Amino acid sequence: MSVKRNPGLEARQQLGWFKANKWLLARRATQLGFFLLFATGPLLGIWIAKGTLASSMTFDVLPLTDPLVLLQSLLAGFQPESLALIGAGIVLGAYLLIGGRVYCSWVCPINPVTDLAAWTRRKLDIKKGWNIKPKTRLWVLGAILLASVLTGTIAFELINPITTLYRGLLFGLTWGLVTILLIFLFDVFVTRNGWCGHICPVGAFYGLVNTTGLLRVSARGRHRCDDCMDCYAVCPEMHVIAPALNGTGRDETPIITNIDCTACGRCIDVCPERVFNFTHRFDQRLDPPPAPKPLAARGDLVKAA
Repeated sequence: MSVKRNPGLEARQQLGWFKANKWLLARRATQLGFFLLFATGPLLGIWIAKGTLASSMTFDVLPLTDPLVLLQSLLAGFQPESLALIGAGIVLGAYLLIGGRVYCSWVCPINPVTDLAAWTRRKLDIKKGWNIKPKTRLWVLGAILLASVLTGTIAFELINPITTLYRGLLFGLTWGLVTILLIFLFDVFVTRNGWCGHICPVGAFYGLVNTTGLLRVSARGRHRCDDCMDCYAVCPEMHVIAPALNGTGRDETPIITNIDCTACGRCIDVCPERVFNFTHRFDQRLDPPPAPKPLAARGDLVKAA
């Protein structure tokens, strides 16, 4: 599938720059907000959240633990503290309710890096790349869980680029930022959306959690689609769009139900026809098609002849 170099141009021209980037700006604000929760301590001495996204304590009261980290810990043979169990339960419950892969596009600090890589790839007009099988990230997830069993360590945390990026930005551990650069280069020159879409075990885990989430994107205005392909050009998981847009999914639902959807909202932003919107998983509404134009009166037809 050919990817456009400047998707969203028509939406920006018709709707204005801010409206055509509304959800992108909201995601960046949210990602920055999560970072600042941890940054105020090292930078300003005001400790709101201590730790990283893997495990933290907010206001010395609220424990939050990445469920994947806890799972690796259990498989490694550790006995987690009760606070870790509570923290993992809170996080897992939240993502089961909202949607697991919301983490990938609204929280994860690697997302701006991979978005920048996707933008760079489009600007360089790089169309082809390594064709990685879709289930690869599930195999990577299985491999890190097995590694935890065999090594007795929380294996992925030794190389986790999410934790590495936070530590690099907060504590100046610049050597770890090499991993981030490699991810950027991999996404630009090797394969489109390579890290998040094909490799990252964290995304694979939260995809498995993404079966019950309430937050969904709907193509309720799909009759207005003019096949401009802008949504496909910006979507990090483009295969999730077609069933909802074409009405070929289960029960022809307009809801994007595929567990790979990150609910990033870029398809909403770049569509000049306003085909997509955020809603909940039970919303099956479709916008009514435009009324057919009335036929000319018989007298008008005769007169025109």
